[in-house]
Amino acid sequence: MKEITAIIRMNMINATKEVLLKSEFPAFTCRKVVGRGKKKVKFLMIDDESIEDKAVEDRKFVEDISEIHRLVPKRMLTMLVNDEDVNELVELIIDTNRTSNPGDGKIFISDVTDVYRIRTGEIGEEAL
Repeated sequence: MKEITAIIRMNMINATKEVLLKSEFPAFTCRKVVGRGKKKVKFLMIDDESIEDKAVEDRKFVEDISEIHRLVPKRMLTMLVNDEDVNELVELIIDTNRTSNPGDGKIFISDVTDVYRIRTGEIGEEAL
């Protein structure tokens, strides 16, 4: 068994959810997260005029546009799948979320040694 963790853009969650449901991967956990990659965040949405209107003493504004403090909102999906389904699931996530721009996201794959279903006591693949 594998755990697939995908971090994707906020605006791609509905499209991703629809693809997963149609492709027989309906079970997943979704969380709101914030983070950043290695590259600097570009603030193209802020023009010089909006900066001039704000006082430099406005600490909140300075932090909001600061490279150091800026964290980008994302969604993190977690799914457990059988080993033979990993490639299909990863391809679905990539195909749905790829825009070829920085910030499309990341996918992490981890081994899962065991799973227990609390309600029934099932163990392993039966618990999926």
